[in-house]
Amino acid sequence: MFRVTQYLEEVRHPTPVGPKRNPPGPVVIWNLIRRCNLACQHCYSISADVDFPGELTTPEIYRTMDDLRAFHVPVLILSGGEPLLHPDIFPISARAKAMGFYVGLSTNGTLIDDAMVAKVAAIGYDYVGISLDGIEATHDRFRRKAGAYAASLAAVRRLRDAGLKVGIRYTLTQDNAHDLPALLDLMEREDIDKFYLSHLNYGGRGNVNRKTDAMFRTTRDAMDLVFDTAWKSIESGRPREFVTGNNDADGVYLLQWVRARFPEREAHLRAKLAQWGGNSSGVNIANIDNLGDVHPDTFWWDTVLGNVKSRPFSAIWADTSHPLMAGLKSTPRPVKGRCAACAYFDVCGGNTRVRAWQIAGDPWAEDPGCYLDDDELGIQTTGERLVAKPYVRIRRADAKAGGEAVRS
Repeated sequence: MFRVTQYLEEVRHPTPVGPKRNPPGPVVIWNLIRRCNLACQHCYSISADVDFPGELTTPEIYRTMDDLRAFHVPVLILSGGEPLLHPDIFPISARAKAMGFYVGLSTNGTLIDDAMVAKVAAIGYDYVGISLDGIEATHDRFRRKAGAYAASLAAVRRLRDAGLKVGIRYTLTQDNAHDLPALLDLMEREDIDKFYLSHLNYGGRGNVNRKTDAMFRTTRDAMDLVFDTAWKSIESGRPREFVTGNNDADGVYLLQWVRARFPEREAHLRAKLAQWGGNSSGVNIANIDNLGDVHPDTFWWDTVLGNVKSRPFSAIWADTSHPLMAGLKSTPRPVKGRCAACAYFDVCGGNTRVRAWQIAGDPWAEDPGCYLDDDELGIQTTGERLVAKPYVRIRRADAKAGGEAVRS
């Protein structure tokens, strides 16, 4: 996850750059149940409104929670399917809170009526994320259910009024990008705490002319709008939280945004972004699915590292005998192509490896979802070999008048 607001705060009020510190254990996104009352067109778990056999029992969930806590996992994000359909969602959540986890709930919100919001509030979730794919017509089409938008928005309002931290979760696609401005306006108008933009794991495009490619142009425009909105929020004195996910090139693109507006802060932000280091699937992000299978993140469901029914999560996560986990945990990761030659590899860490796997059949191939072109990434081609150019920092005057760049 890329914390846009956090890094823009560094532009406004820089803090010292210290050593990189990894969290004590991975954030665990846990798909407790696969059943869902909706059938969304971009669902990564391919859920449906039926019971799925073989799911973890509640005692197995509790046993796994004990292991996660002993392994110093700090955060549990309870997801689905629709997690509120799990018969023991509230006992599970209460136990997680009592154990000291930061507990998030990821829901479509349609089940949160007046009676349900009281139960959610009683748990005291640290954060509740509700998915909105756009304004009413768009959202209902994506969710394949008339009235889904009205129900989800009503849930956002109920949770906000109950004093819970609540946010909108939005997956950007070509089919709903036009609703992003309206969703950001909704966030302001409804006094919503957080906005999470998730990039869809698109397939590949060419290596050049990405700035004018329709898909990548849409992404760039969306990120410009998110950055601008987050900055205005900070300047207003009521900063809301903006984050993005599933495309760590966002960090490099933010650096460009800052370079054009606050060039005196670029070097500091570059150091902070390198401290972050980009993608952390298989390191600081983990996924447990409804069956108990462990994956490097929620998009790696075709790669099973082990199952918590037969082996503790702590043992599975520490095991690097699987070549994918060995590569994900290595420093640097053994990436190829543009990613290997990128001058900003230290910022994004090679981005989302699952896209390379899906498109090229090689988890270490260049990420086809990177929306920056070779020049922006400092890549030059020498015959068949890609090499990284020296990092170039451009002053504000240089950007306007084409003056001499400063090399770092």
